[in-house]
Amino acid sequence: MKKQALIIGLGQFGMAAAKSLSELGVEVLAVDKSQRRVSIAAEFVTEAVRFDATDEQALLKTAPKNRDVCICAIGDESRESSILCTALLRQMGAKKVFARGNDPLHERILRSIGAHEVINPEAEFGSRIAAHLVYEDVVGIVTMGRGMAFGELHLPPSFEGKTLIDLALPRRFGVTVAAIERQGKTTVAPNPQMPLEKDDVLVVISQKENIVKLMEESV
Repeated sequence: MKKQALIIGLGQFGMAAAKSLSELGVEVLAVDKSQRRVSIAAEFVTEAVRFDATDEQALLKTAPKNRDVCICAIGDESRESSILCTALLRQMGAKKVFARGNDPLHERILRSIGAHEVINPEAEFGSRIAAHLVYEDVVGIVTMGRGMAFGELHLPPSFEGKTLIDLALPRRFGVTVAAIERQGKTTVAPNPQMPLEKDDVLVVISQKENIVKLMEESV
C-alpha cells in the first residue's frame, strides 16, 4: 500500500515537498488557499484542493489521522494560521506532523502544541552552506529531531585504503556510517571490511557536533 501525505501550504517549501514526495511514489493531497498554487500542484500530486486549512470542518474531510505524514508548510504570510493548523492536525489524530517554523519563538510554540518535527528551511540552508564553506569535504549536513543529523562527507585523505573497522568511527566520534556512495552507486549498511577509496562519499548519522569533530580531526 502506498504511503499517504497531506501537505498544507504550497509556497516554495510546500510545493517542493509535494513534488519530491510525489516523485517517490507517495500519494499526496495538497492544500492551499490560492487557486493558482493548487492548479500548479495538481499537475504532479494525487489530488490538490483549495480551502483555508484553519477551517476545522474542511480540514477534517482530508482525514489527517489516516495519513502517514501531515506537513503544515504555511509560511511567513500567516504565523497564526500555521499554529492553528498544526494544533488541529494533532487534535484530529495525525500520526506524524511536520511543521514549518519561521523563527525560534515560532518553533517553540509549534513544538509545544504537538508538532513532532519542526523545520526551518532557511536555517537549514544556511547551516548547510556554512558547513560546506568551513569544511570543504562536507557535501551537506541535514539536521533532524533531537539534535541528530545526516551528513554527506567526501572521504578524508587520511581514510583512504582503510576499512570502517580500522577507523572505529562509532567508538572514536560517535559517528555511524549508514551508506557509502561510490561511482554513482549507493551501498546501504556497507561491509565494514571493505577498503575505502579516494572518491567515496560517506553518508553518516550522529549528533551534529560529532560530525564536525570528525571533520576537524581527520584533516
